[in-house]
Amino acid sequence: MGKLAVRALRVVLAVVLVGTVFVQASMVWVLVSGTDPEDGSLPLTPLRVITILGMLSAQVALVCVWRLVTMVRRGTVFSHAAFRYVDVVIGAIVAAALLWFTVTAVNAPGQRDDPGVTVIMGGVGLAILGVALIVLVLRMLLAQAVARDVEAAHMQAELDEVI
Repeated sequence: MGKLAVRALRVVLAVVLVGTVFVQASMVWVLVSGTDPEDGSLPLTPLRVITILGMLSAQVALVCVWRLVTMVRRGTVFSHAAFRYVDVVIGAIVAAALLWFTVTAVNAPGQRDDPGVTVIMGGVGLAILGVALIVLVLRMLLAQAVARDVEAAHMQAELDEVI
């Protein structure tokens, strides 16, 4: 991975992380200060809490991706240490999907006239779970690469003994 790609990715990760922290802080301030403009037309407070938690899951994934990019840059990504970060990313994506399903459930009573919106939102939740499955497949590929790397190191050691 080139230096430019790593820097660009880190800039994007940092901007998204700072942006989500700012939005979270603003939403927490609205909830804590009692200046919530909820007028009863929408369940804003539950949606705000769910949004804060959703951003937290995204932030966890961002930090793990940052660590994985660091490992890629150092050439240590093909190690067992990378699995912990990939597993946390999978967990964060699953948590985001569960939060999305919660948003769908909170929003569903307001969609009685148009239940298609709820169905579409459910489909989006399934798509988010699909992303978790894709990352799981990538984790399996990482596991194969780590196993091959260990095997190659073992074979190199045996070859060194013979020579």
